[in-house]
Amino acid sequence: MTITEIIVSVLVILATVMVVATAVAMWRAPDALTRVNLMGPVVGVGVPLLLVGKLIMDWSTTGFDLNNLIRAIVAIAGVWVVASVGSYYLGRSIYGVTVVDRKVENEQAYR
Repeated sequence: MTITEIIVSVLVILATVMVVATAVAMWRAPDALTRVNLMGPVVGVGVPLLLVGKLIMDWSTTGFDLNNLIRAIVAIAGVWVVASVGSYYLGRSIYGVTVVDRKVENEQAYR
């Protein structure tokens, strides 16, 4: 095994550990809002680690390619943007369904 393969293997193992840890944490989470917030480490770090590992492997076999570097940067930025917007909307929708407003509930009880 070459040094490059060892580095890529370590990156993939780290990403896998993050995915497994997040899955276990989501399984144990008490509510849906917590589950949405637990996706951060996988999307923020796990997926970029996999993309960097693929980039390093490509560079070790075919040499440096600016096109692959730009595509990896765009993919990582895209994952971060889509994940943050998606997490925001999921969190807002779950929060709106799960939170009970006691003030409104009390006003309706007096009517």
